[in-house]
Amino acid sequence: MLRELLSIFRSEKPLAEMGQNFTEMLKTSYEMTVAAGDVYFGDSESPEKRTFIYERDVKVNKMERTIRKQVISHLTLAGTSASLPYCLLLMSLVKDVERLGDYAKNLSEVRDYHPDPLPDDDFVGELREIRSGTEAAFESTADVFSTSDRTRALELTRGGREITHRCDSLIERVASSAYNAREAVAVVMGARYYKRIAAHVLNVLSSVVMPLHKLDYYDEDVLELDED
Repeated sequence: MLRELLSIFRSEKPLAEMGQNFTEMLKTSYEMTVAAGDVYFGDSESPEKRTFIYERDVKVNKMERTIRKQVISHLTLAGTSASLPYCLLLMSLVKDVERLGDYAKNLSEVRDYHPDPLPDDDFVGELREIRSGTEAAFESTADVFSTSDRTRALELTRGGREITHRCDSLIERVASSAYNAREAVAVVMGARYYKRIAAHVLNVLSSVVMPLHKLDYYDEDVLELDED
């Protein structure tokens, strides 16, 4: 269904503006996530990048309100019923993207609890891999959404679900580690925020894979069928 909805919004100026704003919002949240990872894994605090993240967070919040206003204004016009599913979809997705910005900001704030460099060990090494996978999926999501690339969306979805499982496993192992309190808090919070970022990216990808009424959900038989 998404492919048909996208063809509608590309053909009408108000909807095209909404789509462009959503893509920009997604890109801005991605930039925040990368910057937050730099702060979190960095050897020293970075006030400039923290400022960059907070400024982008304000931008994302404003764009969410702008898109919502555009949707409401559009739906008050006569003859807009054909675009109603796309508008409903967009209203849901902008909240996911806004949450992506929030979790990026939260990730950067972990330095407030643990200002020293993270331990150089297997736990943090795995967390770096989780970061890499999360950012790679996030970077591809805007293009996957705009092209309604179901095959790529399914591929990213499987990888994203694996990332969330790795985050849970990592948290469990850190809980029984020899970390001191600050180290444990920093690594657990990092894993938790990356899990939430990955999960909201998955919500956006679900719009390509699942029908509108199943947004944010995945049928295991759908994933397995497409994998075969």
